[in-house]
Amino acid sequence: MTVPAHQQDLSAVPAQTVIPTPEREATVTSIDSAKEEVVLGATGRPLPKFPEPKALKAHGPAYVISMTNQKGGVGKTTTTINLGAALAEAGRRVLMVDMDPQGSLSIGLGVGQDELATIRTVYDMLMDPKAFPATAVVRATSIAGLDLLPANIHLSAAELRLAGEVAREYALDRALESVRENYDYVLIDCQPSLGLLTVNALTASNGVIIPMECEFFALRGVEMLRDTIGKVQERLNDKLSIDGVLATMVDSRTNHTRETIGAVLDMFGDAVFHTTVSRTVKFPETTKAGVSIIEQAPTSSGAVAYRNMAWELVQRLEKKGAVAH
Repeated sequence: MTVPAHQQDLSAVPAQTVIPTPEREATVTSIDSAKEEVVLGATGRPLPKFPEPKALKAHGPAYVISMTNQKGGVGKTTTTINLGAALAEAGRRVLMVDMDPQGSLSIGLGVGQDELATIRTVYDMLMDPKAFPATAVVRATSIAGLDLLPANIHLSAAELRLAGEVAREYALDRALESVRENYDYVLIDCQPSLGLLTVNALTASNGVIIPMECEFFALRGVEMLRDTIGKVQERLNDKLSIDGVLATMVDSRTNHTRETIGAVLDMFGDAVFHTTVSRTVKFPETTKAGVSIIEQAPTSSGAVAYRNMAWELVQRLEKKGAVAH
């Protein structure tokens, strides 16, 4: 009767017979070391996990970012508010600058419309920086570590008044000089145009973030914006760089969204954030309440998206040595 190999009695093997030993031991891959499943993000790339930023030992000088897109309705002000709130939540000191005469950023951070008409604003700071320095215009918000330089409709007259000034493109840069050391980040919410106010913001900035709606017509506007940024780099501010392009109002179920994101990736490459922001009813609710989504709905998908964006941004800037860590 044949005995299965695993049941053979080794004592029956003749003494002179040498049982060969394998040249090398078999290796076993442990469950723990198995590769994790790759998760693709809405941009079609593997989605990394971004670590929470570490606490800073000291604050300042500020890294200045313009939030810019000349097309309206792309989520620019919403992005400015919630990115700022997420950075403040991560222990960064943040100054928000409203460079839009509509004052949407100011209202979105809790400044009432009646109050906005009576307080000192960015307009006063630009027109008479000696009488109204940034330190006299800045005001606290409901978010710890986040301050605001507000704006109202008076700012619309600034372009005309600045037009005849010497070095008019540097007015904002000069005005911010007195507060840069007090903050880690300055976020400038630009108006939806490429006029003198936006050029002032770009001239005062270290970087640009371009929020853009995942829609075909948005691509043309972004191409024009890239040309403007290039001209500012050449003529006014050679340190300016594009820190990221953020896809907003994303509906990843549609082919149109995927095609648009693909076109943006072809245009900007790795500058496109892995983080994307989807549509949610929470954003208009928080805007009406004058608070950020980080405050009102901290576990919502919108809050998670902007928190991830803040962490991704900090990691990018730390890697290139643009900010302290």
